[in-house]
Amino acid sequence: MGYNLFYMAKMTLSEELKWRGFVDHTTFGDLSKLDDKKWTFYHGFDASADSQTIGNLAAMMFDKVFMRHGCRAILLAGGATSMIGDPGGKDVERKLQSEKIIDHNVKKAEEQLNKVFIGYDFKLVNNLDWTKDMTVMEFLRDIGKHFSMTPLVQRDYIAKRMGEGGSGISYTEFSYTLLQGMDYLHLHDKYGVDLQLGGTDQWGNCLSGVDLVRKARGKEVHVITLPLIINKTTGKKFGKTEEGAVWLDAGKTSVYQFYQYWLNVDDEGVEDYLKVYTELDKDEIDGVMAKFNSNKAERIAQKTLAYEVTKIVHAQKRADEVKKVSEVLFGQGDFLKLAKDEIDILKAEMPVVSVSKGDDLTSIIVKAGLATSNSEANRFIESGGIYINNVKTTQVSDMLFKDGDNLLRRGKNDFAIIELK
Repeated sequence: MGYNLFYMAKMTLSEELKWRGFVDHTTFGDLSKLDDKKWTFYHGFDASADSQTIGNLAAMMFDKVFMRHGCRAILLAGGATSMIGDPGGKDVERKLQSEKIIDHNVKKAEEQLNKVFIGYDFKLVNNLDWTKDMTVMEFLRDIGKHFSMTPLVQRDYIAKRMGEGGSGISYTEFSYTLLQGMDYLHLHDKYGVDLQLGGTDQWGNCLSGVDLVRKARGKEVHVITLPLIINKTTGKKFGKTEEGAVWLDAGKTSVYQFYQYWLNVDDEGVEDYLKVYTELDKDEIDGVMAKFNSNKAERIAQKTLAYEVTKIVHAQKRADEVKKVSEVLFGQGDFLKLAKDEIDILKAEMPVVSVSKGDDLTSIIVKAGLATSNSEANRFIESGGIYINNVKTTQVSDMLFKDGDNLLRRGKNDFAIIELK
């Protein structure tokens, strides 16, 4: 059963899109026209990397709003377009990837789409299927003849590359927008697609599809683009860290790191992130924000966000585990009651040190990397900065380790797992 079959909307589609902040550019003069029928839409996902990011996740949550309101979804993995790479936002030509790598990336993208959209009805397609056997003559006669060069060369990203001081643009990258337009035409013909969703950086490419369908079929179709999600505190694109992108693949960004990222988002933007990245409705988010604004130190908004997003990407079991683990780390739970799978989450994120019952506490702290010398370790102990399984120890003689795994903490944020044998 698809999620949209039992979703009881408190808002119309256009109202929910505007409330969640999901509308930037659109071909609709009046967005409420969205509410007149159930649309068949498509949204393409890039396969130039072997994992989607939380930037892509915002696009998926955009899609889910339409799906909850009964619209039919066609999700497109860009097996063909990823071989070229979208030149939008790029100052120089990107290095082309092999067909084998793109095929691998498409499979990974499909796995993640299936996880994020579990419980929803959608059709998954790959644009390589309708481009790989097309001849050059067919492309030029059936697609190319409908495009005028003048508006294409005036597009910002093309004009920048072709203008004075630009790096230039190859015909390969120049043709990207024609391929994306062809996707819209093919999906319109085969599935009746009449709406394309995309990121705001795709606005020009989306219009190529609208124009192509109008010229080739005489039909009016539409586009809505999602605005770029911005970190209000830094003014930079949301989802970037010092280490790089936040990935949906647990092998690239662990479930723990993923959860912690959301747990640490800025206060100023957290309400917007709840609207974009969760399926909580207006009443639920208003309730969370009321509690948050009454006591920001408790960070209830960030905790709710972290749990809800992790549940969507990594499933409820993993979300429950990492939530419990995080609570234990910050003194809100009993480490000794964690299950093996939960302790394994921590072992992947922090030093693990094996010790014997005869080892003294001072040397254990140094061995765990929580102090640089025995004297420094002793000062930490005496000042009350050392915790064993969340119990403060102020005496060097205090040995509170249990057989097996233990949590050693210095201060608030420095940890190690101690294996007592």
